Amino acid sequence: MIDFDRFRAIMAEAGRLALASWPGHGHALEVWDKSPNNPVSAADLAVDTYLKQELGALLPSAGWLSEETVDDPSRLGKGLCWLVDPIDGTRDFVRGRPGWAVSVALISEGRPLIGALDAPARGEYWEAIAGQGATRNDMPLTASNRLELTGARVPADALPRVDHDLILVDKPNSIALRIAMVAANEADLLATLRWGYEWDIAAATLIAREAGAAVSDAFGAPLAYNKRDPRAFGLLAAAPAIHAAAVDRLAERASRMA
Repeated sequence: MIDFDRFRAIMAEAGRLALASWPGHGHALEVWDKSPNNPVSAADLAVDTYLKQELGALLPSAGWLSEETVDDPSRLGKGLCWLVDPIDGTRDFVRGRPGWAVSVALISEGRPLIGALDAPARGEYWEAIAGQGATRNDMPLTASNRLELTGARVPADALPRVDHDLILVDKPNSIALRIAMVAANEADLLATLRWGYEWDIAAATLIAREAGAAVSDAFGAPLAYNKRDPRAFGLLAAAPAIHAAAVDRLAERASRMA
């Protein structure tokens, strides 16, 4: 369907472009707020422009939906659509921390076909192709197989008292990388209870699913992509055996906050 060598070269160049502006390497960076507590940088826009041009040339028939581009509703009439977050985890990026990634997914009829994350500050390239498994730096990934919710590893800053039986692990700012931690068996559960956007999660949820994780919205329902309203409430990525228990535990909170 597409030239995968070219796709991977585009991802690598996008990562290099972002890394060239990363304050973690001492670079000065222009940063401003799109809205309160919602930062964006010149690097976000540069990577977005590059990806729109190169991915558009790679697959001219595909639509485009990105965090940093004004939405073009014509994407809804296309069978294929690129979903892009040029720098997922901008807060870590602008603070010189490595917890960010370039996130790209190709969607077909509402489902991810390809998902890739380039995290150059961490030396990681993650990729999944539907039906063909997931890899990190070309090594196959196998998701957590935890059997009980109690003791599950969760990437978060803090946990509510009601979740005292869970275990905190380090949390990158990028939600895509936190989902990928479940794919890599570095976490057992990732849960959010807020409205989020498709471009944040499309690539990583395919990586998690192809590694064997269970993925849904906060209520346990399947996720769909390239919708007219590109949002969903909440996300659960978990070891399959604990997914239902996580949905049950979060049900009341999710209903109250949706």
